[in-house]
Amino acid sequence: MVHNKIRRINHGYLFVAPFIIGFLLFGLYPVYNTLSLSFTDATLMKVDSNFIGLKNFERLFQDKTFLTAVTNTWELWIMNFIPQLGIAMLLAVWFTDVRLKIKAGGVWRMLFYMPNLLMPAAIAALYFSLFSYYGPVNQFLVRSNLIPEAIDFLRNKEITRAIVVFIQWWMWYGQTTILLMAAMTSISISLYEAAVIDGANSWKMFRYITLPLIKPVMIYILVTSLVGGMQMFDIPMLLTDGRGSPANAILTNNIMMYMRFRSSQGHIGAASTIGVMIFIMTTFVALLIFYLLREKHDDFKGKSG
Repeated sequence: MVHNKIRRINHGYLFVAPFIIGFLLFGLYPVYNTLSLSFTDATLMKVDSNFIGLKNFERLFQDKTFLTAVTNTWELWIMNFIPQLGIAMLLAVWFTDVRLKIKAGGVWRMLFYMPNLLMPAAIAALYFSLFSYYGPVNQFLVRSNLIPEAIDFLRNKEITRAIVVFIQWWMWYGQTTILLMAAMTSISISLYEAAVIDGANSWKMFRYITLPLIKPVMIYILVTSLVGGMQMFDIPMLLTDGRGSPANAILTNNIMMYMRFRSSQGHIGAASTIGVMIFIMTTFVALLIFYLLREKHDDFKGKSG
């Protein structure tokens, strides 16, 4: 009997083994390897590398370009995430409100989500063509006499940043909408019926019923968006010259890491240092989010115990 139980447990280990092996090889080992490389002067052109301690980190913090990249990354993420969450929340409320009776809800959800299915390289090429000097946007504006002559949009810092922010919002607001709609539809309708009987209006039901019950999903959206935002690379990289132009306006952490990697010697040690800093920033802010948005009754239980 005991032997059969052990055999069943061994079968369970076999089922989870592929995930564990995959995580160790493609998840944990790259993190360890990146961390170890950040303390060396390793390059792709040398077989050997030397341990140099924190010198890579010292050089990184002395580089004003790194501070610019960090600032740009946070600004671009915040400027696209706030309207992304706000508009997605509004759409989710509209499409889950039975009183509005919006028709073809499935079609609308498909249209919202469709930009997320497109390849970032294709989207970058599309917007580069739209906003190029002789592109459709300039043609329309000049022919309509809205501007006297064509504008070089992609050499203007503010306009280029606005385009990147819009693309990031446009690509991800649909997924955020779908997640919020799924969270809202999982709330029992009896809670809203009881609130209506008690005389609650729509705003009070949203504030005191909907928001508290979808908070776990909102935390998930916030953290996953944060992770993606700190790794922002493809759109800023492909939209202009691959170096964050104009004037480092869209230079992000990952673009700078790639620039270190693709240097003449392939400085993977210096590039790994940026990767470690991205990991530290993301982990710290994610833990802060979990702490600030934790369930308050947990603290109450701890104090009462």
